Order: sequence, then structure tokens, then C-alpha cells
Amino acid sequence: MPSARLARLTPYVYILPAVLVMLAGLVYPILSAVRLGFYDWPLGTDFDSARFVGFQAFAEMLASTQVWTSMGITVAFVLIAVSAELVLGIALALFLEKPVRGMRFFRTVFVLPMMVAPICVGLIWRYLFDANFGPINHLSAWLGLSPQAWLADPVLAFSAMVITDIWQWTPFVLIMVLAGLQGLDESVIEAARIDGANAWQQIVRVKLPILKPILIVTLLARMIDGFRGLEVIYVMTFGGPGLSTELFSLHIFKAAFISQKLGYSSALSILLLVIVSALSLAILLISNPLKAKARR
Repeated sequence: MPSARLARLTPYVYILPAVLVMLAGLVYPILSAVRLGFYDWPLGTDFDSARFVGFQAFAEMLASTQVWTSMGITVAFVLIAVSAELVLGIALALFLEKPVRGMRFFRTVFVLPMMVAPICVGLIWRYLFDANFGPINHLSAWLGLSPQAWLADPVLAFSAMVITDIWQWTPFVLIMVLAGLQGLDESVIEAARIDGANAWQQIVRVKLPILKPILIVTLLARMIDGFRGLEVIYVMTFGGPGLSTELFSLHIFKAAFISQKLGYSSALSILLLVIVSALSLAILLISNPLKAKARR
């Protein structure tokens, strides 16, 4: 009996160091942020000068219309951008899985945007959308369309932000889905073909149900990254015009480094963590029936 119990505990002993490192790198910063949220600590001062204010920062955060406006913009951005990335990424993966000559070249080209540094992405697209010198307005004029002040109009600036994110991160979805497609059992596809399934039915009723676990992981990764995205929008619009492109992560940045309220920015970070965790848990709970249905 002791030897059997020891055998069951052995795997947990092996992973214990990794778990401790993860806890040190994950739990401690979260607890530190929660603690900091109870203090008024101006940026650039020693923590000894911080003043305990209790739940004041959290109450101010929940009562702020700017906070919820920024969160609404972020949710809309993530919903639109990630949905488009999933659709385009799946479509491109289905196209690129075909064994056509020269397909390796196209696969390489399609994944290049993901390799560009976010700051560079912001600079590139700020130039492309520039009202005076941007190639997009020059192309519009060549087509007989009127030029637009892309980054000066609230709706167009939000659209430009979405377009930029789609361009940068659709390759991530492409890589994930393409890897899953290449790992499919050909006998399953062949059986569906023999049963009379056409190309569309093979995609909808065979390939995508098998790929659902990969799609869920991809969705979670893109959703989390969308909520914490900062660099591109910082360079492109800095949240303007007005608050039309102020994502929640940028709102946190401004609270910490412009308003110099470290305690308040920590409270905002905790709110973001709670919302993203709740959404992630909801997606996982919803996906469980889908996985069970896919197995049947």
C-alpha cells in the first residue's frame, strides 16, 4: 500500500518545482497588485510615502464613466477583431493545406506580419493611414474616392485599429489551424468522402469539429492578448481622437504614468484580470458540451 501511494505521488513531486516557480511568478505579482490598490502611491516616490486609502481607488474606478467607456471600446475591439481573425485564419489555413507547388512560399509570406515588432506595426500603419502622405489615401484618390482623415475621425480610427490587429494576428490563427489540419487522420477524411460528403460538408462536419479544441485555445489566446494589447494603439493614436480608441490597457498605462496614480492603476489591472478570467472561464465552460458533442 505505501509503495502504491508513493507511485501516485511521484508525478506530483516531479512537477512541484515548476509549480512553485509558476506561483512565484504569477501569484505574488497579483497579490502585490491587490495590495497596492489599497494605497495612494504617487509615481516616483518611495513606498514609505504611500498613504493607505482602503477601497477608495476601487470605488473611484467603479464610479468612473471613463473606465466603462474604455472597457466597452475594448470589448467591441476584441469581439470584432478576433472574430474576423478566426474566420480569415481558418479560410487561409484551408486554402494553404492543399499540396500545391509554391505553397511553402505563400505560407511564409502570410505569417510575416506576426513576426513584426508591435511598435513597428504601429508605425507602419500610422504611415499607411496618414491623411496627407498615406498610401491608402493615395490609392483612394487613384480610384476616384475622396481621401479620409483616418486617424482623426472616431469611427475611422477605431476601424483602422481593428484592421491593423487583423493584419498582424490572423497569421497566428493560420498557424494554429494549419497545424491542426496537417495532423488530421486522412482515413477520417477519406471515409467522409466515400460517404458522399462534398468539400463543404467535409469542412463543416468533419474538420472543424475535430479542430474545436485547437480553435478554443486559439480563441482564448487571441482574446487575452486583445485585452492586454497596448503598443500598437499607443503608437498609432494614443487613444484618440477623444477616447474612441482608448483600450483598457492604454487607460491603465495613462493612469500609472501620466496621472501618476500607481494605486489606482493597480485597481484597474485587477478589474481587467477579473473580467478576462471570467470570460475565459465562460468560454471553457461553453466549449465542454461542444467537445462532448464532437466526440459523439
